[in-house]
Amino acid sequence: MRFVLVAGTTETAHIEGISAAGADPDLMAHTPSADLEIVEYGQPVQVPVMPVSPTGCPTPAVITRAVRELTEFDTLALDAGLVRPTSAPTVALEAMPGRDIRHPRPVDSAADTFKAARQLGRSLPDDELVIGETIPGGTTTALGILTALGERAAVSSSLSENPLALKRKVVDEALAASNLSAGETADEPVKTVRHVGDPVLAAVAGMTIGATTTDTSVTLAGGTQLVAAAALARHAGVDTALSIATTSFIADDETVRMNELANDLSLDVTVTDPGFHRRNHSSMNPYTAGEAKEGVGMGGALALADRADVSMADVREQVVTVYDRLVADDPTIEA
Repeated sequence: MRFVLVAGTTETAHIEGISAAGADPDLMAHTPSADLEIVEYGQPVQVPVMPVSPTGCPTPAVITRAVRELTEFDTLALDAGLVRPTSAPTVALEAMPGRDIRHPRPVDSAADTFKAARQLGRSLPDDELVIGETIPGGTTTALGILTALGERAAVSSSLSENPLALKRKVVDEALAASNLSAGETADEPVKTVRHVGDPVLAAVAGMTIGATTTDTSVTLAGGTQLVAAAALARHAGVDTALSIATTSFIADDETVRMNELANDLSLDVTVTDPGFHRRNHSSMNPYTAGEAKEGVGMGGALALADRADVSMADVREQVVTVYDRLVADDPTIEA
């Protein structure tokens, strides 16, 4: 089994009120690069910041790293449109950073990214891939993808209050900018990403498509962004079994209707509850208050811990260890 983390950016994240994946818009650009370093090394190395939301919620990379320290799973990081450098070892795909989806062609590199990711997915020797993502603003581009494909238009949010009305307005403007209507790009995944998506979704979908051609088992690790990637794969003709591993925070989000989304696309769903409500700590309290919910393959990592018979109590204690280490390295973060 290999845990794949796809990282990139979209200028859609700069729209006010869209994302909490960074303390402010300037720092948000560093978030995916930092997430890769935290999962790989346990702390930011080249990136100058620790990703936190404006309220101080730590990146889900903390949880994924904690599980990795407990289970020692193998990782592969993919650069699918980073705008800031990272010291984590990455495989560079043919991807440019995504523009605001209200641009007529926010992902010019969509076809190249699909192709490169598909080839990589087909060539990996693993029996199973668990694929996660890190991209601020990704739930809005996911909504664009689902809408353009004609799928159920429901997504989660890194914010405690899901700004769905704002996201739908942005998506409507994006469709208008590309002279598209809802459902118009069904069965055209590359065109869909090119006009209303982001490079990370192209990479995740492409890798999924490539891996399934060699009978590699694919688990999409995350929330509604990974549902959008699955939708792209389905609209590309993938009819083999696909799974999604997510968190209880997504499953409990009434604005998402995760089971309905998954049923529409014939996805097997695994939901893992890390029990953060059982531990009063700065690394977990924001999650129980509704922030973040998913990202950086968090749901997939928790499912791997459960599969390895690692207790959620042990996961919580390791999350504290990782977080406290990060706080010690970055005194600007409140413990």
